[in-house]
Amino acid sequence: MDKKAKNILVSILWLALAAVLLLLCLRQVDWKQFGQALRLCRWPWVLVSMILGVVVFWLRGSRWQRLLGPIDPEVRPARCFHAYNICMAANLLIPRSGEIIRSVWVSRGMEKMSFDKALGTLLAERVWDVVITLGMAAALLGLLWNRFGSFFMENVVSAIGGAPVLIAAIAALLVLAALFVWLCYRLSSKGGLWGKVWGFFRGMGTGLASFAHMKDGWKFLLETVAIWTIYTLMCWTVLLSLRPVPEFAGLGMADAFFLMILGSISSVVPVPGGFGAYHGLVAGALAAVWGMPFSSAMVFAVLSHESQALTQAISGGLSYIWDGLVKKNGRI
Repeated sequence: MDKKAKNILVSILWLALAAVLLLLCLRQVDWKQFGQALRLCRWPWVLVSMILGVVVFWLRGSRWQRLLGPIDPEVRPARCFHAYNICMAANLLIPRSGEIIRSVWVSRGMEKMSFDKALGTLLAERVWDVVITLGMAAALLGLLWNRFGSFFMENVVSAIGGAPVLIAAIAALLVLAALFVWLCYRLSSKGGLWGKVWGFFRGMGTGLASFAHMKDGWKFLLETVAIWTIYTLMCWTVLLSLRPVPEFAGLGMADAFFLMILGSISSVVPVPGGFGAYHGLVAGALAAVWGMPFSSAMVFAVLSHESQALTQAISGGLSYIWDGLVKKNGRI
């Protein structure tokens, strides 16, 4: 089986997993109740959530450009913005493919920027996102444990085999990764494949270290805070759109913050666009924590997820068209 066929097979498997997860959620839905809740939706608030999503795309592109700046100052925020849009659209089809595409897109035609260095900055960005997500989850659970703690322990920690199993698995992967990098370093002097792999790791290391060398690091931190604040506002605006539905009448910003964190955690499941994983975790939380019917809970999950999936598809399509026009005019 050639590489192309393997990629197609893997994509089909991930799509099948997403379809199974989504069907398991939808089979629990009372469609009459779902339709009644949907008819009460105030759609302008959903549109506001979509607009906020575009703002997040720009902020993520700008923040990424700050990481790329120490490597190649010629990289512009607009280039990173469009690369990020295309990345998100690609992830709707093939999970995790967008990161590779984004690194290729931003490094194309650049003298100082290479694919491995761009990929290294993405890893640095992901480290920041993981730290922020874990920090927010810890803060929320510490302040509102009585409200959200039991759901988190029963549905998130237990789903991954419990905290000790998770820590052991992460530690084992880190040790194996470190040993492999060390082996590449030791054998790099022989050249050949080992030298190329070590060169790739060195490039990624340069990207990872870019945070320590970038200018105006406070702007990077400010944009990080703004990104996660807007993510919370995106959930909150969807909750506002459902305020006429009795089950959602009392939900506020703290609830939106909790749902935003769960949405971030669901992205760990490598399914295209988070389909199924997001719906199951978020709708399950609304049903378990707030005691609302699963059908009503699914309305929020569908509005929140599908509105952003549509935003990603439109933004990615427009950025792809923009890139085509740039190349047509002879500019990179």
